[in-house]
Amino acid sequence: MAKSVRREILHLEREQVRAINRGDVRSALKLFDRGFVGFSSTKHHRIRGLGALRKTFEYYLKRAPKLAYHIEQPHVSVSGGTAVATFYWSVQLGRGRPGRTKQKARKIRGRGTHVFARQGKEWKVVHEHFSRASR
Repeated sequence: MAKSVRREILHLEREQVRAINRGDVRSALKLFDRGFVGFSSTKHHRIRGLGALRKTFEYYLKRAPKLAYHIEQPHVSVSGGTAVATFYWSVQLGRGRPGRTKQKARKIRGRGTHVFARQGKEWKVVHEHFSRASR
């Protein structure tokens, strides 16, 4: 059973990556529980609830007209109704922003953790922690 849960969690993570890369905030938020709590890797503050998470996603998508989010080396641990996904992430930010001078393309790397809780037949992220990698 743990193997099928791992596959399901990895599928959910990949779906979220695709949603973010399409700029589809509504679909990206489907992964998260409405009581979600997490930490931002850039603003270093706590994010509480789907409204705050939506604002965070929208902030990043507005700042970079071309954004490519990736996860690498995902690992999922399962214990009963809880699963923890850890992964390395990268975000490739495209050139320039609307109304701004051209900026160099850049890639930001870091580490991420999603804590999932089973809610009925679904798995939802109840907590995430993202941190940038040290240079």
